[in-house]
Amino acid sequence: MKEERQVRTNCRFCGYLCGHTATVSEGRLIDIAPDNTRFPCDNSILKGCQRWRLAQEYLEHPQRVNYPRKRIGERGSGQWQEISWEQALDEIAEKLQSLKDQHGPEMLSSAIGGPNTSYWPLHRFMNLFGSPNNMGIGQICWNPATWVNTLTYGWTIDNEIDLNNTECALLWATNPRESDNSLFWRTVLDFSRTGKPLIVVDPCNTKTAERATLWLQIKPGTDGFLALGMLHVIIDEGLYDHKFVEKWCHGFDRLKEHVLRFHPNYVEGITGIKEEDIIKAAHLYAKSKPASLCSGRGIDQLGSNSIAIHRALAIMRAITGNLDVAGASHLSVMPDFVPELDQELSEIVPDAFHEKQLGKDQLLLQSYPGYKRVRELTMRQGKRLPMRYLTSAHPNLVWKAMLSGEPYPIRSLIVMATNPLLTQADTQLIYKALKSLDLLVALELFNTPTAMLSDYVLPSAGAFERPLFETKAGTANLAYGGEQALEPYFDRKPDFYFWRELGKRLGQTEYWVEETMQDNLRECLSPANMSWDEFCNEGLYTKQNTYQKHNMTELQDRQPAGFATISGKVELYSEILLEIGYEPLPEPILPLSSNTKYPLQLITGSRVQPYNASSFRQFDRLRKLHPEPLAKINPKTADQLGLKEGSKVWVETERGRALFTLKYADMCPEVVSVEYGWWYPEMEAAEPSLGGLWISNANILTNADFDKSDKLLGTWTYNGIPCRVVETETQKQ
Repeated sequence: MKEERQVRTNCRFCGYLCGHTATVSEGRLIDIAPDNTRFPCDNSILKGCQRWRLAQEYLEHPQRVNYPRKRIGERGSGQWQEISWEQALDEIAEKLQSLKDQHGPEMLSSAIGGPNTSYWPLHRFMNLFGSPNNMGIGQICWNPATWVNTLTYGWTIDNEIDLNNTECALLWATNPRESDNSLFWRTVLDFSRTGKPLIVVDPCNTKTAERATLWLQIKPGTDGFLALGMLHVIIDEGLYDHKFVEKWCHGFDRLKEHVLRFHPNYVEGITGIKEEDIIKAAHLYAKSKPASLCSGRGIDQLGSNSIAIHRALAIMRAITGNLDVAGASHLSVMPDFVPELDQELSEIVPDAFHEKQLGKDQLLLQSYPGYKRVRELTMRQGKRLPMRYLTSAHPNLVWKAMLSGEPYPIRSLIVMATNPLLTQADTQLIYKALKSLDLLVALELFNTPTAMLSDYVLPSAGAFERPLFETKAGTANLAYGGEQALEPYFDRKPDFYFWRELGKRLGQTEYWVEETMQDNLRECLSPANMSWDEFCNEGLYTKQNTYQKHNMTELQDRQPAGFATISGKVELYSEILLEIGYEPLPEPILPLSSNTKYPLQLITGSRVQPYNASSFRQFDRLRKLHPEPLAKINPKTADQLGLKEGSKVWVETERGRALFTLKYADMCPEVVSVEYGWWYPEMEAAEPSLGGLWISNANILTNADFDKSDKLLGTWTYNGIPCRVVETETQKQ
């Protein structure tokens, strides 16, 4: 009889880490079952999720990367040699040192993506190596809301929908049914059954919008105008919280004057939303106390309009009295445990290091000078934002520096938990940049298109093979996760192992004291008086939320009352934005106009179950559920263009074209929404195919040109891009 053991663990097939009980025998997973005693698991969530059921297949999948391998043919030829970890690490370290000696430490860049691993080991390595060039997708995911809420309130917030307390929920540009299918979606679903107002702002009638009592079908890129139109109504009709505004809001008179021109009738002509619906939405939100306002990635990806809409929403929460109120939002606090800022060792980096940041003189906030100025304010309440996320390099500048050598050469890249050829804007530019490198290393689970171009591909431990500790980057007193279920299969290693061993080979030994991630996490939890074993058993560390902290004469952690801003109040009129040369009040601009050649507006960030970004297309069971990439369009628009549902079409922009299957949908006219992250792992894993990279990849259609990006953060545009849809030549025949 083989011995079996039960392990309480967590999934890592998306960012929500649902709890499970794993049955392990002789080092192999033989069964997996949901454990709804562990945050954030819920049986109703797991019932609708297809991914966790593939845990055994995922661990044993024939396309998994199991051993280190080194390129032996031309880049992209698909010719590899299996080598040991020792050889791989020695050779990578030797090459990095040689390039560093030749070009300086800034010649190294790194790329990270969604929440598929712990990023602080990478950030620590980059800090100690001396390069500021870590890049990811922060400028269009997480960073905009984090920065704007900090500027407005003095720190970040968590929005809440509480079935008992929340009287109205406003969901703006988020579709949790498809994007994560998490506990948040279940909460939205349950809230929709209470009969209380649920407002959804989205160009498409998504599964979330179908549950709404009021769906605002907005034209892409016009969100800032809608929010200011609602603010016009709220202020004009006196629906704001007069006491809170008078005592705790700075610049209300300027705001009142500013929103005068955003009359709902004017806003209707821009957004396509009827004047009466704008007024109705404003009434429902402002009159229902408390009201929750939750936004999603859809407004993070609006380029220069992203800051305007986030600022308008932050203002709306504040003036209606829905800030730091149970059932509306919670103003976060620093964690009791060691924050990510200290883990990444950003505070020991010399000032000379900061001078090497690409674009620092153009970016007003997503830069070391911008971070330093905001930190001076948050430190009034002892709060320190994570640094490497909020100063990460603008990808467009990194890719161009690889090709041009300006302002200095970038000759190497280490890619972890991301696949930039699919997940970052302007695939053609990225492809050329990757081909130009002297060293490209990928830490991977599967042989992605980016890995296919690499010099070394190293097998990462994945779900159930490594410990998990999710902390919201140290911006909240919250951590969740748990222990790995088993030792990594084959010769896979946790990413922590790679960064530690590489760092030791490059003179960083004194900064990598702990031998394993678990050793580090024990020390990390120590200030919170919780052991790693206790954390793994609970799956969660948090404290009960406190509210209305600005009214307290002295907080429990000895922070002063009020808000960590220049005025000490909620800054409706932002003094710090004025100080650094940006609009102090939200000022949206009209999105790029369609034209004769490109008459439609494109949305490129659509997620779909059962996938997660570009992952899981290797699994036959999931592909059968959703076998091909879709381009959704209003049937009347399709008819005007002579297009039929089910036909194969090219979606084209000035950057390129990608192939999709046309699908009718209830959505804005003259808009097309394409699914994100599509490639074909069954196709040849070498040039010229690169796993079907060039067929249906939405980022062939996009760009992130720095000169056209927002000057505060560098946010680029993924939604509201002029495009056209045409039948393929095969379809015409």
